[in-house]
Amino acid sequence: MFEVKNNIFEMEIMMSVRIIIDSASDLTKEQADKLGLDFLPLKTIFGTEEYLDGITLSHQQFYEKLIESDCMPTTSQIPPHDFEQLYADVKEKKDTAVVITLSSRLSGTFQSANIALDGYEDCITIVDSENVCLGEQILVMYACRLRDAGVSASEIAKALDQKKKDVRVLALLDTLEYLKRGGRISKTAALAGNLLSIKPVIAIVDGEVAVLGKARGSKNGCNMLREEIAKCNGIDFSMPLCLGYTGLEDSLLQKYIEDNTDLWKSYVEELPISSIGSTIGTHTGPGGICVAFFSKTNS
Repeated sequence: MFEVKNNIFEMEIMMSVRIIIDSASDLTKEQADKLGLDFLPLKTIFGTEEYLDGITLSHQQFYEKLIESDCMPTTSQIPPHDFEQLYADVKEKKDTAVVITLSSRLSGTFQSANIALDGYEDCITIVDSENVCLGEQILVMYACRLRDAGVSASEIAKALDQKKKDVRVLALLDTLEYLKRGGRISKTAALAGNLLSIKPVIAIVDGEVAVLGKARGSKNGCNMLREEIAKCNGIDFSMPLCLGYTGLEDSLLQKYIEDNTDLWKSYVEELPISSIGSTIGTHTGPGGICVAFFSKTNS
C-alpha cells in the first residue's frame, strides 16, 4: 500500500498546471514565454496579407500599417485545430491546463476552444474571460498568481469565473475615425464628433463593448474616466491592474497618469503599462488610453 501511494504522489508532483491564453489579452509571445504561458495568436488581416498577432505582427507594426493603409484590417479567431494540438501536448505530458479566451460575445475563439475539447475533458478547463485586451490580461495575471501558489487548474478556473465579474475596463478614445471605418457609427456622426472634439468613453459590459458617454475634449474625457472608476467602487489594489494605450507612443497615457497620481500613489510603486494590439486597436485607432482593474467588493 505504501508503495502505491508513493507512486501516485510522485506522479502528482510531476504534473504541471499550464495556462493557455490567446493574443487578444495583448500579451506578446515573448511576454507569455517569460510568464510560462502557452500562447495562441489570432490572425490580423490587411487585405490579402495575414499576420499572427503578437508573433509576426507586433503592436507597433500593426499601428504603422493601420495609419498608412487605406484598407480596414480584420481579425480572425483561433481555429479548433490549434487548440487541439496544445490539448494533445498537455495530455501527453500528463499535465493539466486552464484555457482563458477573449469574450465569447466578441469572437468565436471560445467556441473553437470548446470544439477541440472532445477527449481532453479530464485535463483541460476552459474559461470565457467575458473580456478582451487589458481586462483579459489582468485575469491572466491573476491566474498566474494562483498557479504559482500551487492552485490546481480546475480551482484556478473556478476562481477566475468568480472574480471575472469584478473586472472593469474603461477606455477613452482619441478619434471617431476608426469606429466610422468599422461601420459602428455613421460618417455624419463621426464628422460632427471630430469637429466638436468628442472623445467617447467606452467599457466592456457583459462581454461586449459599450459606450458609456461622450466627452468634449481630452480633459473632460479623463475626468469622465475618473468618475467611472469611482462608480465601480474604486480599485482593488490587492489584485492585478494594468493601464494601456493604443498607437505608437504613450504620451497621452503618461499625462493621464500624472494628472491622476492621487488614485494610485499610496498603493503601488509602479503601474503596469501595456500597449493594446489589433483585436481592439482595429476599432479604436491610435491615441486611446485604457484602465483595467478589479473593482472593490462590498464584502
